[in-house]
Amino acid sequence: MQDKKTDVPTNSPAVQRQRELYIGGLSGKRPSIPISFTALQSAAKEKMSPEAFAYVAGGAGLERSMHHNVQAFDQWRIWPRMLKDVSQRDLSIELFGKKLPSPFLLSPIGVLELARPEADLAVARAAAAHQIPMIFSNQASFPMEECSAQMAQAPRWFQLYWSKSNELVASLVQRAEACGCDAIVVTLDTTMLGWRERDLDLAYLPFMQGKGIAQYVSDPVFQKMLDEPEAAGAPDVIPHINLQTLTNLTRLIAKYPGSTLGNFRSKRPLQAVRKFTNVYSRPSLSWQDLPFLRQCTRLPILLKGILHPEDAKMAVDAGVDGIVVSNHGGRQVDGSISSITALPHVIEAVKGQIPVLMDSGIRNGAHAFKALALGAKAVCIGRPYVYGLALGGEQGVREVLKNILADFELTMGLAGCKEVDEINTSMLMKIGG
Repeated sequence: MQDKKTDVPTNSPAVQRQRELYIGGLSGKRPSIPISFTALQSAAKEKMSPEAFAYVAGGAGLERSMHHNVQAFDQWRIWPRMLKDVSQRDLSIELFGKKLPSPFLLSPIGVLELARPEADLAVARAAAAHQIPMIFSNQASFPMEECSAQMAQAPRWFQLYWSKSNELVASLVQRAEACGCDAIVVTLDTTMLGWRERDLDLAYLPFMQGKGIAQYVSDPVFQKMLDEPEAAGAPDVIPHINLQTLTNLTRLIAKYPGSTLGNFRSKRPLQAVRKFTNVYSRPSLSWQDLPFLRQCTRLPILLKGILHPEDAKMAVDAGVDGIVVSNHGGRQVDGSISSITALPHVIEAVKGQIPVLMDSGIRNGAHAFKALALGAKAVCIGRPYVYGLALGGEQGVREVLKNILADFELTMGLAGCKEVDEINTSMLMKIGG
C-alpha cells in the first residue's frame, strides 16, 4: 500500500503576507497601504497636490487608451487546472543571462518627487529589498549614480530618451554602464509629449520648474551644452513676471546643484530648463539611428513602445536584444491599442528570437499572469508603486510590491502552475472578439 503523501509545510511569501494581514486584523489593524488599486489611487490622490496627481494619474486626450489598458485584460480569462501539486512555487525567471527572483520590473517613471521628496532613492531601496530591477528614468529626480548607491548589487536598468544630442546620449549610456545597469531601455513613443488634458487644464509641466531633470544637470556633456548658444528660433521659457513666477523661479534655483546664493546670481538654472526643453527628445529619430547606440554600449538594448508587429520584426532585424510592449500607460496617443491586445501580435512576429516584456495596465497578479501566459517574459509595474511612494515612501513601495508579488504567486498556484515557465496560452480562454 502506497504511503499517503504529506504536504511540505509552506512558508511562501504569499502565505506569509496573507497571514500577516489577517493576524493584524485580530487587533483591529488594517493595512496602512490599501490593497486594491482603486483604493490605493484614491488614497494617494488625497496625499498629492492636484498638479502632481494629475501628472501621474492622467493620460492623453479622453484617456481612453489608459482605460483600455486595464479593461482589455478582461478579454482573456484564466483557465485553471487542478491536482497539479503546487505546494512549492518558484517565481524566478532568467533574463539576459541573469536569474531574477520574479518576473517583475519597475517601469521608468519620471519626476517621482511629485509623490515624495525622497523620490527615486526610496524606490531604489524598495526595489533592492525585493531584488526587483528598477528601470531608472531618464527624467529622474535624483541622478542614477545616487540611486545605484542605494541598491548595493541589486539589479537595475536605465531608460533612455534619445535627445537631439548624440554626445549626450552616449554620455548617459556610459554613465548607466558605470553605475552597474544591466540593460538600456530606449523609449520610442515620447519623441513629443502627448496631449494631456489634465496637465494642460492646470497649465502644469514639472520640468518647467526644474523637476525631473536630475540626469541632465548631473551630466558633464549637458553642462557643457549650457555654455553653447541656443539654436536660432529655439523657444524661451521666461513667462510673464508676477509673484507666482518669482515663487517658481526661487524653487527652481534652490533645486539646481550648487549653492543657492551662487544659483541666484547665475542664469544657469534657467538655462538648464531651457536647454532641456529644447533637446530632451528627437522627433526625427529613426531605425537608422540605432547602430549609433550599439556603438556606445555593450549592454542589452530594448526598445520600449513597440505595439505593431511590423515594428517588432524590424526591431529583430535591427539586432536589438529585447522589446517592451507599451503604450506609455496611455499617456501618449488617445485611442491607442492597449498593450495586452498588442502583445500576442508582437509575440507572434518575434517568433522567440528575443525576449518581449510588457507594461501599461498591470494592476495586480492576475494581470501579470495573463501577460506571461500570452508570451511576455516579464512585466513592468508603473502607477501602483508611485501611489505607494506617495502614501508611505520606501515602506509604501515595499508594501505595494509585497501585495502584487503575493497576488501573483497565489494566482499562479491556484491556476495550477508551480513555476513561471508553466504559464502559457493553454491557461487562458479568450472571450469575445
